[in-house]
Amino acid sequence: EQEITMPVGYSRVSLSHTLLVALQYLLAPLICIALLFGAHQLISMGTGDEEVALGIISGLLFYMFLRGQMSGESDVFASGWMIVSRVIIAWVAVVGVLLLILYAAKISHEFSRRALFIWFLTTPALVSGVLILFRQWLRSNMVKSGEARRIVIAGANDLSRKLARSIMTRPELGLTVVGFFDDRGAERLGMEPTELLGRLTDLPEYVNQHRIDMIFIAIPLSHVQRTTDLLDRLRDTTASIYFVPDIFAFELIQAHIDELDGIPIVALCETPFHGWRALIKRASDVVMASIMLLVAAPIMVFIALGVKLTTPGTVIFKQRRYGLAGQEIIVYKFRTMTVSEDGDHVPQATKDDARITPFGQFLRRYSLDELPQLINVLQGRMSVVGPRPHPVALNEQYRSLINGYMVRHKVAPGITGLAQVNGCRGETSKFEDMKRRIDYDLEYLRGWSLSLDLKILVRTLTLWFRDEQAY
Repeated sequence: EQEITMPVGYSRVSLSHTLLVALQYLLAPLICIALLFGAHQLISMGTGDEEVALGIISGLLFYMFLRGQMSGESDVFASGWMIVSRVIIAWVAVVGVLLLILYAAKISHEFSRRALFIWFLTTPALVSGVLILFRQWLRSNMVKSGEARRIVIAGANDLSRKLARSIMTRPELGLTVVGFFDDRGAERLGMEPTELLGRLTDLPEYVNQHRIDMIFIAIPLSHVQRTTDLLDRLRDTTASIYFVPDIFAFELIQAHIDELDGIPIVALCETPFHGWRALIKRASDVVMASIMLLVAAPIMVFIALGVKLTTPGTVIFKQRRYGLAGQEIIVYKFRTMTVSEDGDHVPQATKDDARITPFGQFLRRYSLDELPQLINVLQGRMSVVGPRPHPVALNEQYRSLINGYMVRHKVAPGITGLAQVNGCRGETSKFEDMKRRIDYDLEYLRGWSLSLDLKILVRTLTLWFRDEQAY
């Protein structure tokens, strides 16, 4: 294996590894072209000049769109889901351009629509799978050949140690931690002497003499000057430098890094539903609510008749609640009480509450009074799964008492939620009851996924007939 000779301080790289890295960017257009020809061969039993031209154009477009997203040193840390999302975004752009070309040139009739449909669907799935497998093999090859990128960490603290452990437990990244630099001694830091390579002032010389590829700076945010001085001294090296801010000192909700006109921005508290995740959440809400409404429609008719015939008053009870971003919304329920309270002070329903009608008691026992909220979901005011909305009066009572209370409104409220399937539903007679409910709501925001929503729905169904908190 040929080794490229570089001056001291330059990253180590072999010719074979460079070729392998370049190959991963050619895999996507090659697979794209092969699948196009394969789909036409399967459907129309042959390929002509039109298919060849389309394959070349699509391959070039796919290479350009994908290469622009997947290049750079940070690609070392790309997860499988990140690769999938990049491939899908690039492929959607390719398909959009191709459709415009076919429409403008009026040649769409030259191609088999069935073959194109199969091609459009299979390409991103196969390309994503191949790139993920190739990336894992490439990183494994780097480790086995001794070409794993060498890392040092400036700053020895809980965050930097956690980072080191993460790297060491993931050999597929192709990285190896050489050690730490800190101005404090090993004994004071509780570290082995071999782990501590020197003081921060020793770092630049060590990097140049030992051919370090990457430097992670994990100095606390309060020590800005130390970080600035260190960066100035590291200008004489060619190692890649990453800053690891200790944002975990804050209460994080969906923390991530964005940029605005090239300015990096760290989100500390954000909704989990941004970008494609918002589309997935809304699509799942519409699909699930539509299905539930179709199934529940006959039941809702009988419930409406039952409410009308058993007590005077309206069938539907409307109440102001706080929705997404703390905006007031109107939530629908079947009326279960003799009163329709929606003022500045709304007493919570209690067990054996005299305001609850006999038929209302039955509806509340099995949460059938909540069925009209499926209409709220289709209106976009609520979600099927999310933090339960509280009456406005209750919100105003607790928002100043519980830290992070209003953060639950970073998402649309739900018919059911993580708190409800963990026993936190019904009356909150004590401060601790509401605090526990809010803790579950914030946990939902931190760990949202479509699979979590499905688990909550399944759990809700299992509790339907045996939830003692329903009254």
